[in-house]
Formats: sequence, C-alpha cells, structure tokens
Amino acid sequence: MSQKRESAIVGIHEYPKRYAPDVSAMDIKAISIKAALDDAGLSWSDIDGLYDAQDGEGGGGLGLAAYLGIKPTVIDTTSVGGSSYEFHTAHAMRDIASGKCNVAVLSYGSKAASLRTPIGTGGVSGGGNWQANMEASYGQTLISNYAMVAHRHMHEYGTTSEQLAQISVSTRHHAMRNPQAVQAMTDLQFEGIGEITVEDVLDSRVIADPLHLLECCMVSDGGGALIIVSKEIAEKTNKPPVWLLGSGEATKYRENGGDITTSAGAQSAPIAFSEAGVSPSEIDIAMVYDSFSITVAVCLEDLGFCAKGEAGSYIGDGKLRYDQPGGPALNTDGGGLSSNHPGMRGLFLLLESVRQLRGESTSQVENAKLAVAHGNGGLLGGNHTGGTIILAAD
Repeated sequence: MSQKRESAIVGIHEYPKRYAPDVSAMDIKAISIKAALDDAGLSWSDIDGLYDAQDGEGGGGLGLAAYLGIKPTVIDTTSVGGSSYEFHTAHAMRDIASGKCNVAVLSYGSKAASLRTPIGTGGVSGGGNWQANMEASYGQTLISNYAMVAHRHMHEYGTTSEQLAQISVSTRHHAMRNPQAVQAMTDLQFEGIGEITVEDVLDSRVIADPLHLLECCMVSDGGGALIIVSKEIAEKTNKPPVWLLGSGEATKYRENGGDITTSAGAQSAPIAFSEAGVSPSEIDIAMVYDSFSITVAVCLEDLGFCAKGEAGSYIGDGKLRYDQPGGPALNTDGGGLSSNHPGMRGLFLLLESVRQLRGESTSQVENAKLAVAHGNGGLLGGNHTGGTIILAAD
C-alpha cells in the first residue's frame, strides 16, 4: 500500500522545566508555541488551525486564541485525557487534507507538580453522576484501577512483577541520557537518581499492589507544542518534515464480561497501521503512554508488537532499550516514569517521535525511519481512549 504524505510535523518544542512555580500553564503554552514556530521558521500569522485540550488557565479554543492574538479558521477542543494530542493530530491530518487549514498548532501546559495535584492517589471521579454512582462510593483511586488490571493480567497470563519492572529499567536507562529528565528527577527530589535494576523496582515501596513506586509515573509541571502543516508548506520549513502516515482513534469502557486487559488500542492501532501501510514489525520507535508499567505492557500487546498475554516474555531483558536489537526502542526520552508526566502525556510522545526521526534524540536509534505514538487517556480497564499515530522520517 502506498504511503500518503499529505501533512507533516515541522516544528516542536518541549518546555525544559519539570518544576516551574514562577510561570503559569498558559505561559508554558505560549512560550512553547513561539519556540515551535521558530523551529519551523513560521510566524504567529501563519496559524489557521488551533487544537487544544482545554488545559491551562482560561484555556480552550476560544480563550487560547484570544490569549495568543490569533484568528484560526479551525478550532478543535477535543479533550479525551492523555491521548487528546493523538486525537488532535488525527483531526489536523483530516482538516489539512480537506483544505480547512494549512498550519495547525497543538500545545499543552500544566502545573501539576507546583499545585501538588494528586493525580494518581485522588479518586477516579467526583460527584454523583451516572458514571460515578457505581464506583466512586467504594473509594477506588486512579492507581488502584491500574493495579486491578495488573492483577488480572498476572492471573490470566502469568505475567510477573519482574517482567513489568523491565519497563521501568529501560525507560530509566533512556532518562539518564536526557539532561532534562535528570534535572526533572533532581528538581522533584527523586531518591537514588541513576540507573535502576529489576531488584530496585521490586524493592521500592508498593503503592497499589502489585504496582511499586518505580512503576508509577512522576507528577511534574511541563508542556510543549508542535506544528503540523500541509505538504506544500512542509517543503519550505527549516527542519526536515516528519510525515504523518496514519491515525486511529477509539474508546473503551467497562462492560459486563468485558476484558480489562485489552485497551482501546486494540481498535485504534489496526486502523492507524492500515492507513499508514506499515506493520508493527517495521517500527523503530514505540512511544507508548506510560502512566504505569502495566499501561505499557497492555498497549504493546494491543499495538501488535506481541500477542495478547505475551508482553511479559516480549519485554525481555533490556529488549526495549534504544541500543539493543530485537524490538522497537521504548520511550527514549525517559517516559512518564522518569522524564515528565504533568497529567496528560500524549504530546510528549509525539515530540520524542519527531526528535528520533530527525536524529535529535539523546537516546538516538540509528537510522530510525518509523515511529508510533500511542496515547491512552482516562482509566486503563475503565473508561478510556486510545489514539495511535504513525510517523515517518523524511
């Protein structure tokens, strides 16, 4: 199948600080958009598509457009949790292909660390509504929902904590090569900043059985922005374009008799790979949402890198590291486990995919040509979304 190259990411910026008490979330967004425009060689007046997950103080499409002083002809305020930015990318691809816009901007800004937001230990939902009335009253926290999925995966398939720990070990290896990730761990007062072993992960305290501290994402400030443009504009920008080949979107929720070890990615990934005309075996970089180790394990299966139930054996001893053969490199910026997680991490999956395909990563995979960015928004095992984007080097 031929690979359509109608839109591309041409400008990126990741806000460098993971603890930034002296700026607002909107400052982070505006600073990042300006830097991404500069990276692409474009200006504010070029923007005609605005995609926003309604984050930041007074954000949303209407508020952000006024804040930035721009007048986009397309405004998309889809907000579906951590995968919002993969959904935005998919929508921008369609809008550019249909001629609705030519220069789309995606941005994110969060002060989760500065504001001490209890992302993982807070309740999964609040208030008395039709979604919460059967769950909230029992006091389940966000992380306990993921722990439930991990327990079920272990029960069904024999997955072990030792196998899941390999995910944390590999992403920390990448983080230690990323100065911004090392600074993040320093600023957020991590203990024992350095390479970790499986034993280190298992010796860290249990947060929600069977998930240990080092299997849980950090809570940080942060943000960033990226610019998506039409093929015609991509030919004139500063950096080599990173082409968007395919996208897939899906949602999943609890059902009687449903399988909580299968994510929405099982629906979104085949759509994206089919549109891109590539297979999982061809992927060099796998940027997979890592709110917790179990999130990665489940999504690796659902993306097609291994069969359902085989993630434990697939992960192997260091197989997912950038410098090891046998599998795609996983979360080469350090991921949500060891680089940043301000609450919704989907944008950073795209940013690192672009860095890899440009040859700019701190854990660079040699001759990287294809990447997948897969976001998981909401609660794995509960109400959640999956957004899958396939990217290619120029």
